[in-house]
Amino acid sequence: MVGQLNVRSATGSDLDRITDLWLRARRRAVSTIPAPVHTDDEVRQWFADVVIPQRDVLVAVDPDGSLVGMLVLDDGWVDQLYVDPDRTGLGIGTRLLSLAKERSPEGLELWTFASNHRARHFYQRHGFVMAEETDGAGNEEGAPDIRYSWAPG
Repeated sequence: MVGQLNVRSATGSDLDRITDLWLRARRRAVSTIPAPVHTDDEVRQWFADVVIPQRDVLVAVDPDGSLVGMLVLDDGWVDQLYVDPDRTGLGIGTRLLSLAKERSPEGLELWTFASNHRARHFYQRHGFVMAEETDGAGNEEGAPDIRYSWAPG
């Protein structure tokens, strides 16, 4: 299936599907990460006003046209990476992250919640190393997090 994915830059017409995917994935992950602190409407507004117009947003679309993954790059940072919760483990995140590495050959950084062991293992498998651990005082959720870095070579 991953070989048949169309991975491309997002357009404004993808806004609703990207936001729906983000909300669905975050809700499904509440057992391992904190719940979103913003309302659905606030999240939708943030994607419309900030993410889509100001960030490099990649989307993975399967052959039937379903948006199954999204990654947001912001000046060398993986700001968001979410895969449809019913399609994790199929290589979609790997494909998106590989493209992010191609677009940021000097390196990448990202934050993930310390409690998100699946994401931590995913990033470590893809060459990211732990650079910093915090108590969560610097994020909106107030949850401990980890900064990971990836450098080529």
